[in-house]
Amino acid sequence: MRSSGSGKSGGTGGRGNYRGAGNNRDQKQGGQGRPRKPRPEERRYDVGPGASPDGPKSGRGGAARGGAKGGPKKAQPQGGRTAPARSREYETRTEERNRDRYAGKKDIKLPKTFPGAEQEGERLQKVLARAGYGSRRACEELIEQARVEVNGEIVLEQGKRVDPEKDEVKVDGLTVATQSYQFFSLNKPAGVVSTMEDPEGRQCLGDYVTNRETRLFHVGRLDTETEGVILLTNHGELAHRLTHPKYGVKKTYLAAIVGPIPRDLGKRLKDGIQLDDGYARADHFRVVEQTGKNYLVEVTLHEGRKHIVRRMLAEAGFPVEKLVRTSFGPITLGDQKSGWLRRLSNTEVGMLMKEVDL
Repeated sequence: MRSSGSGKSGGTGGRGNYRGAGNNRDQKQGGQGRPRKPRPEERRYDVGPGASPDGPKSGRGGAARGGAKGGPKKAQPQGGRTAPARSREYETRTEERNRDRYAGKKDIKLPKTFPGAEQEGERLQKVLARAGYGSRRACEELIEQARVEVNGEIVLEQGKRVDPEKDEVKVDGLTVATQSYQFFSLNKPAGVVSTMEDPEGRQCLGDYVTNRETRLFHVGRLDTETEGVILLTNHGELAHRLTHPKYGVKKTYLAAIVGPIPRDLGKRLKDGIQLDDGYARADHFRVVEQTGKNYLVEVTLHEGRKHIVRRMLAEAGFPVEKLVRTSFGPITLGDQKSGWLRRLSNTEVGMLMKEVDL
C-alpha cells in the first residue's frame, strides 16, 4: 500500500517532485491548451511599443536597463523596417503640384462676423482720442454732451463712423485735426535764421526740430534779429492760408524805440506809411511802457512783408532797437521762454483753423 501511494505522488502531483528534473507538469498544462504562467526568471520587464514579443535576449529587458525613467522609446515600425526619408525633389514636385492645382482660383472672402465690420471708417470716439481729446471714454462724454459735430451736424449717438480724410469733425465749434498733423510754437531767439536748413551753417529753425519723425516747415518768417512766436507744422494748407493776405491773420509786435514820440504817431501808422513797395498800414498801435526817452510800443498788423514793422517805424522817424512778435493770430507768446518749443493744444489748433476758414 505504501509503495502504490508513493507511485501516485511521483506521477500525478506530489509536492516532493514538483521541481524535480523528471517532472512533466508544464508539458501537461501546455498540452491542455491553457497558457502557463512564466517563471520568475522568464518574466520580462520591457514594456511599450518597442517591446519584443519573444522576450529579452538577456537576463534583463531593454526597458529594464533604461527603465521607465529613461523616457519613452521611439516606436519601431512593424517588421523592423524604417520609412525612407522623402527627397527634396519629391517635396518640390509636391509643392509644384499643389500650386498648379490652386492656380487661377479666386480668393475666398471670409464673411465678416463681428458687428459693424461691413461699415467703413473709424469710430468717432477713436478719432477724437487719437487727436488728443482724452481717453475714449472722455470722448464719449463729449458726444453725450452734444459738443461734437460731423459735417455740420451734431452727433447724438455713440459709435458713429467717420472718414478722417474726408469728414469735417468739430468740437465746440473748432475743427479737429484728425490726421497725423503736428503743430508747434517756437519762441525764436535773436540770431536764429528763419529757415529749416542753412547752407552757411548758422543756427536755424531746423535745429529745434531735428528729432521729429515728420518733416516740419515754418509758417511765415521773422528776420534774424527779431524774436518771438513762429509756428512750425506739417499741415500745408493751414500754413498757406495763415500767410495769405486774403485771410488777414493779425500779428502783434512789441518794439523798443527812443522818443519822445508825437501824439499822432498811432494815427499816422493806421493811416498808412509810404514805403518803397507801397503803403503799409497798422491795425492797432499803443504805448505799453515809457522809461524816460525809452518807449515800448505795441503794433498790430495783418501784413507779412519783409521787415514791415521795422520799415514802418523807421520811415516814421523812430528806428527799432529791439523787436519781439508776441502773437500770431490766436497763438500768444505768454510765458514761453526764449528758445523753447511747445506743442499747440487742440483748442489752439482749432482756433487757428477757424481763423482761416478750415
